[in-house]
Amino acid sequence: MEPASRLDHNHQLSLRELPYIIRWRDDRCKRCGKCTAICPVKAIEPTVKILRNVTSEGPVPTPVTSRKVVYVVEQVLDINRYCTGCGSCTLVCPNEAIEPELNPQNKFLHFKNKGGDAYKRGGRRNDPSVSTLDKLKFTRISMLTDPALDAGRHEFRIRTLLGRNLPPEHLPLEAEGGKLVVKKDEIFIPPVREIYPIMIGSMSVGALSPPMWEGLAMGITYLNEAEGMPVVMCSGEGGMPPRLLKSRFLKYFILQIASGYFGWDEIIHALPHMVEDPCAIEIKYGQGAKPGDGGLLMSYKVLKLIAEIRGVPKFVDLASPPTHQTKYSIEEAVAKMIQSMSMAWGFRVPVYPKISGTKTARAVLNNLARNPYAAALSIDGEDGGTGAAYNVSMDKMGHPIATNIRDCYLDLVCQGKQNELPLIAAGGIGKKGNLAANAAALIMLGASAVSIGKYIMQAAADCFGDEYNRCNLCNTGRCPRGITTQDPKLYRRLDPDRVAERVIDVFKTADTELRKIFAPMGRSTELPIGMSDGLSIEDKAMAERLQIDYAC
Repeated sequence: MEPASRLDHNHQLSLRELPYIIRWRDDRCKRCGKCTAICPVKAIEPTVKILRNVTSEGPVPTPVTSRKVVYVVEQVLDINRYCTGCGSCTLVCPNEAIEPELNPQNKFLHFKNKGGDAYKRGGRRNDPSVSTLDKLKFTRISMLTDPALDAGRHEFRIRTLLGRNLPPEHLPLEAEGGKLVVKKDEIFIPPVREIYPIMIGSMSVGALSPPMWEGLAMGITYLNEAEGMPVVMCSGEGGMPPRLLKSRFLKYFILQIASGYFGWDEIIHALPHMVEDPCAIEIKYGQGAKPGDGGLLMSYKVLKLIAEIRGVPKFVDLASPPTHQTKYSIEEAVAKMIQSMSMAWGFRVPVYPKISGTKTARAVLNNLARNPYAAALSIDGEDGGTGAAYNVSMDKMGHPIATNIRDCYLDLVCQGKQNELPLIAAGGIGKKGNLAANAAALIMLGASAVSIGKYIMQAAADCFGDEYNRCNLCNTGRCPRGITTQDPKLYRRLDPDRVAERVIDVFKTADTELRKIFAPMGRSTELPIGMSDGLSIEDKAMAERLQIDYAC
């Protein structure tokens, strides 16, 4: 029988099995220790090694052995401390002596599923291919017979409506004495908000770090109050800080309630003290990263602040079931959740559900279309969500947002209710950086607004993640940028003021690009919702599927 040490060595992994190999240059390294201190997963460590050197000299060479002690930085071969390629070590190294290198021949997933638990990750899908949205082009360019607008000098009003937008003949109003008054037998007029067509999607206090969430909140507040852009942000499931619930800034936020009901005790208790109504209430039934599956906030993210906001003990896993446990169908949800949430705010606040992209989206839509209290439908496509999702869910489940939104919009057209019930598109918007172009394409396919999450995280806080499984530590609480962690040692690296500045830059840039897209189409005061004749694509099958022009 072989010695135990030899057997142990035989069961070690080599660097070739890991997704990233750390390249370290001995001649440049000054042994300052910055790289090993900053690594969020402890994938590298300082090590002492003894080098054995054999030399032989002279006319009758006699081998002479010498040993030398050296200090090196070594990559750890433990699969639980694998390098994620975030590159934090490269950023802090004063001499460019270290950097991770992608290993395309890795066998990482062969070894990660230990203990009977499948591999979970945060971040984007490992899909570097070009999405349908990025293949769409805007080909309806007005010329002489239908003059285009000057994007630089013409005034634009890029706004959309969140809430049930009834046609004039269906509004319970009548003229009386030169004024519009509510009909005597009618007391309900659907609440509607005018918002910017790009909103920040649901990312909770808990999933995001305090500085990141604060930076986003400051950014949208500045956009509303200084720039006059009514950008809104969804709280995600997890509640909100009590001070914010009782402030005048609440009107810039959409409160989300999901199957875990986290944070709703604080919201209900704050109701009598609210000086402003929230922009809307979102009821989450599904999300794009893991359709049909529930949510999970890991115990190591549930620190004192998060536990207080959510009304739970510290350091416990917070699981949101796949469905709301008090209701089992969208019909029951309409009767219970939508109506009860509307009643809580005196029918002054739009209430709508959020579902994951799926073939059943049209069935949900048709039920909502018949209900006067349903304010909108948000659909989260397969590329949405950075929560802790199983690898198989991220890569193999879900529905692309482009076709889902198109099908739902054409369904509303058949009912004569297009633009009456707004559709909100999410999931993969800005995946390649083309935020305004992707948003405009979805609007022309039928969306009234789009929701972004991962894009704003990457753009506003310089997230390391990419489509090659780089970093993807969102779900582990070890985010090296301090974006998705509750560890003070990590989130102190993030400056909320810088995040707010970048949020403002992103939206002002997107606004300029949207004007550039809408101006040739002669649109300045109304969004081109469902204006599919402005789109073309070089793929014939996609053109037929989306019912748009095929151009090559």
